[in-house]
Amino acid sequence: MTNSQKCGIIGCGSVGAAAAYTLATHGLFSELVLVDTNRQRARGEAMDISHGVSFSQPCRVIDGGYDDLRDAAMVIIAAGVGQRPGESRLDLLTRNAAVMRAIIAEITRVCPDAVLLIVSNPVDLLTAIALRLSGFPPARVIGTGTVLDTARLKFLLGQALGVDGRNVHAFVIGEHGDSELAVWSGANISGVDLADYCVCRGLSDDFSGLFESVRRAAYEIIEGKGATYFGIAMSVLRIATCIMRGEHSVLPVSCHAAGHYGLGDVCIGLPCVIGRGGVESVLDIPLSGDEQRQLHRSAETLRQALDQLGL
Repeated sequence: MTNSQKCGIIGCGSVGAAAAYTLATHGLFSELVLVDTNRQRARGEAMDISHGVSFSQPCRVIDGGYDDLRDAAMVIIAAGVGQRPGESRLDLLTRNAAVMRAIIAEITRVCPDAVLLIVSNPVDLLTAIALRLSGFPPARVIGTGTVLDTARLKFLLGQALGVDGRNVHAFVIGEHGDSELAVWSGANISGVDLADYCVCRGLSDDFSGLFESVRRAAYEIIEGKGATYFGIAMSVLRIATCIMRGEHSVLPVSCHAAGHYGLGDVCIGLPCVIGRGGVESVLDIPLSGDEQRQLHRSAETLRQALDQLGL
């Protein structure tokens, strides 16, 4: 039986530490266990966050080993080697696959009933590896997918349209990476079709350049500061909140496609209803013919990478 107030975070680099800080200050869990191969780093992050907890919500933040994850309701995996400037997420696969194998072996031993949230890149491929190695039900193995990409799209589109990004409803789906796509055919502003909204406001409806900015965002951030971590940490909080509070919210997480959209055996970013226990259902939203083709090309990119690993 799991403790719904306990969460483990594996990997205390920039992303793992930012996720731990974000979760600790929002009161979603009352206990966070930080695990890292560098125990001193994990201890330092736990101490640093703990010293500020009195200004937010009660939360016990400790460093520990895998055995300390027993009964955790959720385990967030942010471990792995970092993305180098100019390196694609797919290039990370070989280096991070071995890391994932070692982690999953320990998780299945100590907390076989936890929900796994994969953050490490390339996230879709590592989610597929985690699913296959763990033997967990697909609902309980989730990647952050294109949640952050979607947030970037909504932010930039809101700026271009002069409207609060929270009123922008649009998805980025597919691989969290170079082959991702925006679902323009279903985009709307609080229920008003995007094209109609642009006509009402006298604005251009050509957003191809804007979407390129979404695709380039991670590379620009890495070039500027070495890594991306604040945006993904807030994405982790959003996904974790949906799960632990049973929100039944729709988010484009990396999930097991299993025939949805005519896709095969891959994990890829698709709109899902998220609640207690993880993915409750995958939504087959309408796509244009071109969007459907782009999604299949994106899935094929992931399929080929998995084939290289013999999976």
